[in-house]
Amino acid sequence: MTRTAGRWLVMLAAVWAVTTAALAAPTVPGPAPTGYAVPIGGELRYDNTAVWSRLVQLSGGPGSRWVVIPAASSAPEKTGEMVVDALQRHGAQAVTLPVAPEWQGYEVAEAVHDPVLIEQVLAATGIYFAGGAQSRITDSLQPDGLPTPLLQAIWSVYRAGGVVAGTSAGAAVMSETMFRDAYDVLRVLKRGRLDEGQEIGRGLGFVGPELLIDQHFLKRGRIGRLLPLMVQKGYRLGLGVEENTAAILHDGKVEVVGGKGVLLVDLGAASQDGRLDAFNLRNAKLTYLDRGDRHDLHSGITTPSLQKLQGQLIDPGSPDFAPSFESAPFQNDMLGPSTIVDAMGSLLDNRDTEATGLAFSGTPRASDPQPDLGFEFRLRRGPDSHGWYTGAFGGDDYTVLNLYLDVTPITIARPLYSPATASATDAVVPRYEPLAPTLP
Repeated sequence: MTRTAGRWLVMLAAVWAVTTAALAAPTVPGPAPTGYAVPIGGELRYDNTAVWSRLVQLSGGPGSRWVVIPAASSAPEKTGEMVVDALQRHGAQAVTLPVAPEWQGYEVAEAVHDPVLIEQVLAATGIYFAGGAQSRITDSLQPDGLPTPLLQAIWSVYRAGGVVAGTSAGAAVMSETMFRDAYDVLRVLKRGRLDEGQEIGRGLGFVGPELLIDQHFLKRGRIGRLLPLMVQKGYRLGLGVEENTAAILHDGKVEVVGGKGVLLVDLGAASQDGRLDAFNLRNAKLTYLDRGDRHDLHSGITTPSLQKLQGQLIDPGSPDFAPSFESAPFQNDMLGPSTIVDAMGSLLDNRDTEATGLAFSGTPRASDPQPDLGFEFRLRRGPDSHGWYTGAFGGDDYTVLNLYLDVTPITIARPLYSPATASATDAVVPRYEPLAPTLP
């Protein structure tokens, strides 16, 4: 037998073993993974050394082998090349696999059974899913809900201690349930649930059955869609990962690396009022973990970053608590960029114990069946609320533990406002007079 023929027999045997497992097992077969799942919130900068170097370190350090799967991308060859370059600049050996519906000259249905590609995956210690449309990833690797041999090979690497990372769409597929093509956040909140197969679908499940992942989280105000899906699917824990930020999940622990942070939502003690027709929620527990922070999902213990430990402990229950703010601000758009986290930091370091904000549309669509439906977001401190502050990152950065959120449907008055008028003794028509110029 020639060396080439022997090599092919070994490869075919590996494919046969993986294919047999795929036909006989569910999407997440085998023992509990011992590897690292790393959802990245999207918009990962290629100069974000903290994230790229940490990925390489987790996979074995310099010389570790990575495969890049650009299935989600509309320009997979270019996307794959950029990711490979970033990994290699940080010491890894990386290659792009032609597994993408938009990759010219390759059929995905054949690529996911290709023994050469499967062998490349099995030889790797890191797999990276690029961003784009997450449905392309799941439709390619898990058509009709059945795992392909390539996906089974990825699981083999993960269970053996490897790294499975992904940005944006690559983060969305980490959960067993994923956002697929959801409507805008306020529309989801108004409907209170999402459509199976259209807005949500089956993910790849690398983070297990108990945690729901969302991405682009703070930038796009996605707290308004995470909460309804958690309730709909019975999730206790949700993790919203911000852009240019990675959440490293391993053995029930979270480590935050990169440009900002993640929002952890716990509905273990939450409740709803079934008498109300619209979505509502009471007593959702929110924790914001900033870059460098670590958190144990089992024990609930948070270890703040060194910068936070060298900064300021903020404990509103302490007798020497000296808040930086006298009154909590009112937020007129709780679904705005980073608004929820800004409100959390302000409330923690505040004389007031509650903060309020609204979510509504000032210009609802003509097709909106509930144009006057809005929501009040009320944040409350509890006896266990505390956190840390630092200015070491160049701004006012907080780690905030254990604030409590109530979401209540409200009716928005139309019009929201009216012009101020002159006194009753004056004419109704406004009189505008030129301003006198001020000399320098």
